[in-house]
Amino acid sequence: MGILNILLYYGLLIPVSLLPFPVLYLLSDGLYVILYKVIGYRKKVVLKNISNSFPERSREEHVQIMSAFYRHFCDLVVESIKVFTISRQEVEQRFTVINPEFMDRFFDKGQSVIIAGGHYNNWELLAVAIDGPVKHKVLALYKAFKNQWLDGKMKSSRGKYGLEMISTKIAKSAFQREDLHAIIFGVDQSPSKSNNCYWGTFLNQDTPMIFGAEKYAKEYNYPVLYGCINKIKRGHYSWEFTEAIEEPNKTGYGEITQRIHSLLEQDIIAKPEFWLWSHKRWKHKRPAESTQQ
Repeated sequence: MGILNILLYYGLLIPVSLLPFPVLYLLSDGLYVILYKVIGYRKKVVLKNISNSFPERSREEHVQIMSAFYRHFCDLVVESIKVFTISRQEVEQRFTVINPEFMDRFFDKGQSVIIAGGHYNNWELLAVAIDGPVKHKVLALYKAFKNQWLDGKMKSSRGKYGLEMISTKIAKSAFQREDLHAIIFGVDQSPSKSNNCYWGTFLNQDTPMIFGAEKYAKEYNYPVLYGCINKIKRGHYSWEFTEAIEEPNKTGYGEITQRIHSLLEQDIIAKPEFWLWSHKRWKHKRPAESTQQ
């Protein structure tokens, strides 16, 4: 298995990563035909997720969103491969942080923060772009791969321009650092256990929500900042901070979690094709004893 991973990495991923963007987008166009038209990769999951999220829209609109999603998804695949070898100059040309001063004011006050966001647009480019324009040291919590070699390659790829990856197994260590830092949480993943989360409403559905951002925000009194990745044009993105929950300990139970999801929901409703619809987000059902709303 280790040899196969090495061959895949050096024999396929790196050569593809070295291709210029125009060629990568030709590959993306071909991949769209294969994944969407020929194989139908997770097509039932995608269409079900879209249909349940937008019950007021027609079947034709659901299919239009699905087709647009697959086009973006294929761009995301080749852009993510490009991240393995992308230069800092290319990153700066293709990903802009619009308002870094929004977060810098917390640095100036001596506060570390939490950055909350979702799998919307290109989070892989965000990983290599976010640390440079802001004053905080940026960290990202992630679930480590079982394969240590692949885990190391992923960490070195995402972290080559400043981002530091921290395994969720040692998440608390990130909050016990002495430097001023910003910790990224991806909030729209499906929890591994449905009875250890916050249940709320997201995209018209009963949804289990990961509670970590709120839990740590209150435990360590970290402001929670929400940001959105916008797609300017093919291969070009921007990040914008849009809201801050500055006093987490003055919020009620679940308030931060639901607010973050509401902000993400607004972004998805505005341009639904840019969210990761192929993810099995609603595989859990609310336990009978759970009463959160």
